[in-house]
Amino acid sequence: MKHRNVVCCVCGAVCDDIEVGLVGGEIKVKNACALGRARFQELTNEDRIKEPLVGGVHVDWDQALDKAAKILKNAEHPLIFIGSVTSTETMRQGIRIAEYLGGVVDSHPTLCEGPMIMGIQEAGMPSSTLGEVRNRADLVVFWGANPLQSHLRHLSRYSLFPEGRFRKGGRRDRKLVVVDPRKTKTAEIADLHVQVDPNKDYELMSAVMAILKGNDVGGDVAGVGRETIYELADLMKNCEFGAVFIGLGLASSLGKYRNLERLMKLVRDLNRFTRFVIIPNLGHGNVSGFIQAMTSASGYPFGVDYSRGYPRYNPGEYTTVDLLRRGEVDAMLIVAADLVAHMPRDVVRFMKGIPIVSVNVSQCPTALFSDVVLPGVVAGMESSGTIYRLDNVPLPLKKFVEPPFSFTESDEDTLRQLFDRLRC
Repeated sequence: MKHRNVVCCVCGAVCDDIEVGLVGGEIKVKNACALGRARFQELTNEDRIKEPLVGGVHVDWDQALDKAAKILKNAEHPLIFIGSVTSTETMRQGIRIAEYLGGVVDSHPTLCEGPMIMGIQEAGMPSSTLGEVRNRADLVVFWGANPLQSHLRHLSRYSLFPEGRFRKGGRRDRKLVVVDPRKTKTAEIADLHVQVDPNKDYELMSAVMAILKGNDVGGDVAGVGRETIYELADLMKNCEFGAVFIGLGLASSLGKYRNLERLMKLVRDLNRFTRFVIIPNLGHGNVSGFIQAMTSASGYPFGVDYSRGYPRYNPGEYTTVDLLRRGEVDAMLIVAADLVAHMPRDVVRFMKGIPIVSVNVSQCPTALFSDVVLPGVVAGMESSGTIYRLDNVPLPLKKFVEPPFSFTESDEDTLRQLFDRLRC
């Protein structure tokens, strides 16, 4: 049987034109990239978790939920970490649990995209949808981003190659600029590659802003020649509709969120001359969904502490790595994420000494560390819900196959059942 218009949850591009066929136990996927095809193979993964585990021993569902509830109830300062490859409804349920327990709730922005969000808080963000970029943009800039290796269908579906309503020629009607210290795959096909020195993006942005204000740049800046800086400024100033996509290369370089703040102010200045927008190239599937859900519930985007009965936000104090490194957490609930595989060694060593409840689809290091493992449900395949694309457009997740168990319908349902036990 073939299912059309399936949504892929792997990366922030959230492609919604995937075709999935289930033939004799085999999965055939059309239109998805290599990362997306691998994601859909989770349905038949040999390492799929199909039964609850307590201490590595298979137990029944109610026993596992009771044990998980006991661990979280007895904790003085629990951390609830909700991964991004799940529905926004699951995230809202996890936030409810954190608020009820007086714990901390966090997600992937604390590990990756946090500086982007903080930059938005500082300067605001003139933005648009990917549809507007596809239809209107004649200049596309990737700053610290390499979509040909991170968002494999970005260029072909949204930003560079597709024919748009006002860009009938597709690639022929667009200029591509890449600002990156490395000669990336995306830089190889760019019309202009601005090879800025590492950790010097702020200086380059300042130089472009100076040119826009009528000032002269006397010589090379940040390892970029004067002529190239003027060419970049000219392209950005004289385009009809420009879009700059920011990546983790910019967010993780020296200056962190100040780089993003500066770039957003540069885009603000460009809007005095033309129409220019900025869109974070969010890496994980539903990062935008968590930010939307968390901001709606608390007013803050990530790393929110409820220990005093009201939300508090302070990156570096209430964020995951910092809390674990200081040993301020005495229990964890991890949903749809493999933290153990991505945390620093000293943090993993601390995690080994505290009780952990995890909800995961397949076996992974986090599941092996967990005192209680609750089987996860694959969002967008075995359960429905909502996911947000990297441009903050919500898309519906459609269920097209049943999970291999009957005790829960989705990760949202799992957290709802757990929450009911916490309130008993």
